[in-house]
Amino acid sequence: MDAAFDPWSPEFVADPYPAYAELRATGRAHWFAPTRQWLIPHHADVSALLRDRRLGRTYTHRFTHEEFGRAAPDPAYEPFHTLNDHGLLDLEGADHTRVRRLVSKAFTPARVERLAPAVRRLAAGLVGELVARGGGDLLALVAEPLPVAVIAEMLGVPEEDEERARLRPWSAAICSMFELNPSEEAARRAVRASVEFSDYLRELIARRRREPGDDLISALVGVEELTEQEMISTCVLLLNAGHEATVNTAVNGWWTLLRHGVRPDPAPEKLSTAVEEPLRYDTPLQMFERWVLDDIEVGGVTLPRGTEVALLLGSANRDPARFGPTAGDLDLTRSDNPHLTFGAGVHYCLGAPLARLELHALFGEVLRQAPGLRLAAEPVWRPGYVIRGFEQLLVEV
Repeated sequence: MDAAFDPWSPEFVADPYPAYAELRATGRAHWFAPTRQWLIPHHADVSALLRDRRLGRTYTHRFTHEEFGRAAPDPAYEPFHTLNDHGLLDLEGADHTRVRRLVSKAFTPARVERLAPAVRRLAAGLVGELVARGGGDLLALVAEPLPVAVIAEMLGVPEEDEERARLRPWSAAICSMFELNPSEEAARRAVRASVEFSDYLRELIARRRREPGDDLISALVGVEELTEQEMISTCVLLLNAGHEATVNTAVNGWWTLLRHGVRPDPAPEKLSTAVEEPLRYDTPLQMFERWVLDDIEVGGVTLPRGTEVALLLGSANRDPARFGPTAGDLDLTRSDNPHLTFGAGVHYCLGAPLARLELHALFGEVLRQAPGLRLAAEPVWRPGYVIRGFEQLLVEV
């Protein structure tokens, strides 16, 4: 039955939703041999399992690799794993609770709100340049530069630092490791990026210890209980998660709008609802993986300890059992919209308010400055499935 699920097929990546419908129609848990994972396609199950502490992003807080029946990571990839394992995304148990509490002291709603004028100014400038050109690649000219500039501003990365231009390539290299069965070359690039990014942040943290500023790194430095590695991993995670969510939601969202020939109402109270719908309709993160720490039963199928589940966010967000008969339709007025794009439970995305701020600014500025925006060419999907987006989105104004 799972033959329709082929995450390495360009046709599947371009439109995985018919395969998701087949998975939902034929069961609640499907064993997928190529990746040795249980595919979970239903909204109710995905939502419940995101909150279930019998699952974990890691297992090393409870088991050794040997006890869990897994091989230890290749020592050659140690810099990537050190960076990844100390970030909120992969921490579990008491360490996750401690670090999230401490990071929340620095990454506050007030800090995000203070960024709002800068976000709107940056979005207005980027869209203005696109309009002045008469169009171009919406991804490269608008969607990509905004979140990188915002994160750099928030972290306090000086504009004169040459590393500022490397934030995006570092992020792309590290995020490639979250795809299914990444290649050896992808792993080597991720390791190199992990080393270079960590070295730069270590130097920037030292600068902020000497000369604190009004930025997130200075605030993190002020949280004494955080280790330096936890600070570094937190900063990298904010860039990676925030960047991928904003870029792909903006670009996939505008492709969807242009393809359907619809435009959101730019009124703030209506734009908010409209922005949530692209997040649901074509989520940038299609899959979220978790380890089974204790046996779990899903739909009469036992998922044994030591196996891995693939929570299909893209399928859950189009599940008619939760979103009704219009689950497969784009509805910019949808008010009951409990999508799972930002996760759920203790791992709910800490940066969701910042992503929404950026998306509101981007969508609002395009609607205001380029009401006649149209596609200039059919876009091509990148090969990756887990983090799903286009190579480019060429538009005309």
